[in-house]
Amino acid sequence: MVIYMEMAIKDIDEQGRIVIPKALRKKYKIREKVIIRSGEGKLELIPLEEKELAKYFDSATADIKADLSHWHKVRTYLIRNYSRY
Repeated sequence: MVIYMEMAIKDIDEQGRIVIPKALRKKYKIREKVIIRSGEGKLELIPLEEKELAKYFDSATADIKADLSHWHKVRTYLIRNYSRY
């Protein structure tokens, strides 16, 4: 089995930053955040997948007797009626 890996030698600046080459950011769809994992003497960068939260906005249901146009009242209602604390 042959595993092909890309490699780049990068400088670390005084603040500990490393620039990830544009081609790698594009290939692995790295936007703003990565997970840094360490072990066995090496570091791994794993792209953090962005979740499209907007697709869940209309999927939640709740029996709320509060005016949804006033989010502070909704929050207060939910805390009073559904909080475990």
